[in-house]
Amino acid sequence: MINSFFKSDISILDLESKKTELLVSHKSADALQAWSPDSKEILYTTSLDDTLSNYYKNAKVMIMNISDKKSRQIAAKLDEDLGAGFSWRPTGIFVSAWNKTRRPLYHINPTNGDYKELAGLPEMVFNVDVSLSGKQLIFSGRNGNQLTELYRTTFPVTQVTKITDMTSQIDNWKTAQSEVISWKSRDGAVIEGVLHKPQDYDPKKKYPLLVMIHGGPTGIDSPTPLPGGVYPVLQWLDKGCLVLRPNYRGSAGYGEAFRSLNVQNLGVGDAWDVLSGVEYLDSKGMIDKSKMGCMGWSQGGYISAFLTTTSDVFKAISVGAGISDWMTYYVNTDIHPFTRQYLKATPWSDEEIYKKTSPMTYINQAKTPTLIQHGEFDQRVPIPNAYQLLQGLRDKGVPAELVVYKGFGHGINKPKERLAANWHNLKWFNKYIWNEEIELPITESKTETKK
Repeated sequence: MINSFFKSDISILDLESKKTELLVSHKSADALQAWSPDSKEILYTTSLDDTLSNYYKNAKVMIMNISDKKSRQIAAKLDEDLGAGFSWRPTGIFVSAWNKTRRPLYHINPTNGDYKELAGLPEMVFNVDVSLSGKQLIFSGRNGNQLTELYRTTFPVTQVTKITDMTSQIDNWKTAQSEVISWKSRDGAVIEGVLHKPQDYDPKKKYPLLVMIHGGPTGIDSPTPLPGGVYPVLQWLDKGCLVLRPNYRGSAGYGEAFRSLNVQNLGVGDAWDVLSGVEYLDSKGMIDKSKMGCMGWSQGGYISAFLTTTSDVFKAISVGAGISDWMTYYVNTDIHPFTRQYLKATPWSDEEIYKKTSPMTYINQAKTPTLIQHGEFDQRVPIPNAYQLLQGLRDKGVPAELVVYKGFGHGINKPKERLAANWHNLKWFNKYIWNEEIELPITESKTETKK
């Protein structure tokens, strides 16, 4: 079962006797991350006995001595959820983690638990492979204007060598210009976001604005030359608009307290963060508020659905695999604990919190033309959410269209269907933002159904 990790323990198997010995056992998830170089200790992450908030709180990083079974916590002050990707070598422990829109590589001293960020590396470090001596590192990473490249370096870091040159492939492309901006939300929370500008950006002009919201909620957006997914961002930038990707409350990279800000406040606080970002750009004289759209997938789709029923500032919205009603979601999803942790209730114990945070509660005030995209076999956000939102919008006379991607789950992950999803979004937003009618250059696929 997908939720079994909540009760995972750590045991050791003696290969000769075939007997197992339980090493770590808490009420919540315990996960083995690495062995010490001398095989006398293990590195593990744990939520201890917390079964109520481990979706959004930091896991603790622990070391256990196998002989005496005593554990000690390390890197306790590193305020981010260090979930995986650890390497333990004679020179120390290495792990990368988000720090706002950067992703540094950290070195942890296993003896005293102190940590430091390794300087001189790209802004974002991802997969890391450390030699057995702990003195040579190969990793993937990038800066905000690059594609992901492979690098090698030494420890301590002296010289960093780029091995690949993937970014040269896009030298002649009209890529996104990215910058990180910040603003205050309605309750004073500081929100960051990535603002993409076209190549010929003119600060004297006001531009249409498209808001693209990431999933998670513990996802994160960072500067990149090629934003997109199922959204044709580069084409829109080239057409002349700005694209804002907000790291709303709950996003990774901003610490445990920030990830907790949308507990019992899903949708509501998230909408504050998006709308306050729009107002910030408007205060700078950068946007044409008569030409704005919003879109997102998964949690981003849910926030987009919440905005389509609670605001009228956007001319068009696209809801990708989004939650429309938390009770509908709760009884159908494959991860029931997610809902109970964020809403702190079941539908039967606190009906009001389920109503407060559900887009369908506010369907009577919906006005925004809405495209809904959903995978036929989505188990994470099951498709009844899509049908519910579609029917509610149509009952209120709001222009709405549903595209069901047949045979797909929570993501549209095959090239032809992903291209189709891009075209569906291009057609929708070009119609309502730029008053352009676009005919799709492809015939209907057997793996999609329009309704």
